[in-house]
Amino acid sequence: MESISEALRVPGVKFVDVSKSIKKSKGIVANDKAVKAILADIPGDKTKEAAAKLQQINAKLGEFEVIAEKKDKQAVPIIQQDILKLVGEIEEDMVAGFPYEVPADYANLPQLKGRATLELKMKLKDAKARSLDYDDFTMTMVVDGYNAPVTAGNFVDLVKRKFYDGMQIQRSDGFVVQTGDPSGPSEGFIDPSTGEIRRIPFEVMVQKEKSPVYEETLEDLGRFNEQPMLPFNAYGTMAMARSEFEPNSGSSQFFFLLRDSELTPTGSNLLDGRYAVFGYVTKGKDYLESLKVGDVIESIRLVGGEENLVRKAPPVEVESPPPAAQDAPPSEPSA
Repeated sequence: MESISEALRVPGVKFVDVSKSIKKSKGIVANDKAVKAILADIPGDKTKEAAAKLQQINAKLGEFEVIAEKKDKQAVPIIQQDILKLVGEIEEDMVAGFPYEVPADYANLPQLKGRATLELKMKLKDAKARSLDYDDFTMTMVVDGYNAPVTAGNFVDLVKRKFYDGMQIQRSDGFVVQTGDPSGPSEGFIDPSTGEIRRIPFEVMVQKEKSPVYEETLEDLGRFNEQPMLPFNAYGTMAMARSEFEPNSGSSQFFFLLRDSELTPTGSNLLDGRYAVFGYVTKGKDYLESLKVGDVIESIRLVGGEENLVRKAPPVEVESPPPAAQDAPPSEPSA
């Protein structure tokens, strides 16, 4: 499964490379010996479900071949994420426990030991004046705790606290859509147990490494040519916002990338390795481009993967914050 995952993480939309990756992946799921080896690593009660997902992957790879032949650049990242989601679900079933230890320094922070699926509901203001034929919509997001356990755990914990419910979109400039800055002087989530802003460390999993890099960006470490497992290569990529010169200043503000993989090829943009990606929009991403400052998050709810959230202590649910008044948060990605 790791081979399929790596093959499909194509940097950009170079159709020769895309076709090679599809062919390599199909060679795995169409090989009886490889399929038996994959299923052998899955607990018996989940084998039938995993076999069905492998068949789905094979069928979607056939669809992917057609997309590659037509050179449909917009469709590539969509079906790519659909297949990677199925791959990820099978990988979860194969993992016996979490694959590495998160540093003890972060034991006080929520952690996501696996993946989680969330549903976001938006309410748009002045929809008619904006010539929109809808004034609300729903998106599905998948966050990845295998590659970003602290960042994803922090986000899911805030969702469980209903921190984002009722909050406005605070930046929408054609590059990113951003929110998460509560009203008042605080720029992040105030942890009720400490009375202080909860900060999380910068976190990025680099390809072929067994655990994430923490607290320093790949740029700061001089690792310019190394590629993250969760790259900015898809429209709707989710990442933590932070102060430009302080990688460990993230708290509650996050953003959605409004660029596709051709414009932000892995390893060739200013975001990979500098901002912590923790998930992707898997359904409804086309709605993102219609969002404006002042549109309201009605709710974000956890619909799958709650069992993967690990908290040090039972949380205190915070009051849903009123929409923030400012147009753009002070901590934001370089655009």
